[in-house]
Amino acid sequence: MRKLAVPGLISLIVVALLALLAFGVANDQDSSSLDAKVASGHYPLAPTPEMKLALLNSGKSESLASLRGHVVMLDFFAGWCIACQDDASIVASSQRTLERQGGTVIGVTYDDSSSDAESYMKQYHLKFPVLHDANGNLASAFGVDGVPETFVINAAGKVVEIRRYQLGPKWVPDVLDPTLSKLA
Repeated sequence: MRKLAVPGLISLIVVALLALLAFGVANDQDSSSLDAKVASGHYPLAPTPEMKLALLNSGKSESLASLRGHVVMLDFFAGWCIACQDDASIVASSQRTLERQGGTVIGVTYDDSSSDAESYMKQYHLKFPVLHDANGNLASAFGVDGVPETFVINAAGKVVEIRRYQLGPKWVPDVLDPTLSKLA
């Protein structure tokens, strides 16, 4: 009986691991398809444009659909995120650049409390609207799994640029400005 127990246990573990792998693959919110489309120049519509989220410091809510007609830089951040703090001045510069073009930055909290997000905005003197993604549904729709992550959405509501890591000092001149000039 013991001779069968060890191989049976090993077989059970292998089957369980394969089932877990299959479940993970089936439920993976794979962002690579969004990234691949943007990289190939086939710009998809931003996911879940009708989803309304609460605006920080307001009793109002906002959706991406209500921003159609404007270029939007969607900035997923968290107050506790060191890379987000390092990028705060770049995001502020992006806001100034976008305002000149009739666009805006929209911040989206990620795994963060409203009070931490408010403190972050005040500390870094950021003046753009922030959506509180309390349950992470918007982040999930965009395939966000960490911060900072940034998306540029054109006036037609299509994702035209993705940055899944820190922006860095050359974001505005090397990425945002050329992206905006292509949209004009």
